[in-house]
Amino acid sequence: MSTIRAVVFDLDGVIIDSEEVWEEVRRGYVAEHGREFRPDSQDRMMGMSTGEWSRHLAEEVGVPRTAEQVAADVLGRMAERYRADLPLIPGAVEAVRRIGERFTLALASSSARILIDQVLATAGLRDAFQVTLSTEEVPRGKPYPDVYLAAAEKLGLRPAACAAVEDSSNGLRSAAAAGLAVVAVPHGVYPPAADAIAKASLVVPDIGALTVEEIDRLR
Repeated sequence: MSTIRAVVFDLDGVIIDSEEVWEEVRRGYVAEHGREFRPDSQDRMMGMSTGEWSRHLAEEVGVPRTAEQVAADVLGRMAERYRADLPLIPGAVEAVRRIGERFTLALASSSARILIDQVLATAGLRDAFQVTLSTEEVPRGKPYPDVYLAAAEKLGLRPAACAAVEDSSNGLRSAAAAGLAVVAVPHGVYPPAADAIAKASLVVPDIGALTVEEIDRLR
């Protein structure tokens, strides 16, 4: 029998193809204030909590707004985009349902709570996850392990009894640091760094290809 009892999904880049939307919205917002992304801004912000990326844009990129104002502005724009057209990844909803027939499911996302709730409602997945967590609800965002440790705790399981499904460098590092078995679904436009993908026990080409049998074999 597999020792994996639960699967913890990331949201952005795994269930919704939102990384390009995030980049477009944040770049446009920064440009409106006469600033430009730093060379490493996009990579660094993937996996950051709301408080962390809004501070980065305010304090390091130089947007002349407080971090709280930056967060409210950008999240408002993201919510508008999601209401107009939710960028679901093909096969993601079916994969969640399929894997949920065998394992308890949780969600550990860097998105704000307001966006998580909206995505799950629009996608018809509100009932799929026993636990949902935003990194704004834990002390530190990805690549720190906080959100995955909290998800395992809320599930009542050891991290080693859980698998994580992630796409980004910071997400893969976060899950591995927490002690979960790591499944990588590399994003085609924003592929993870070599050191991050090396932490994965399983790499699949897309979320639709992930099977219950492969998760069973992780431990």
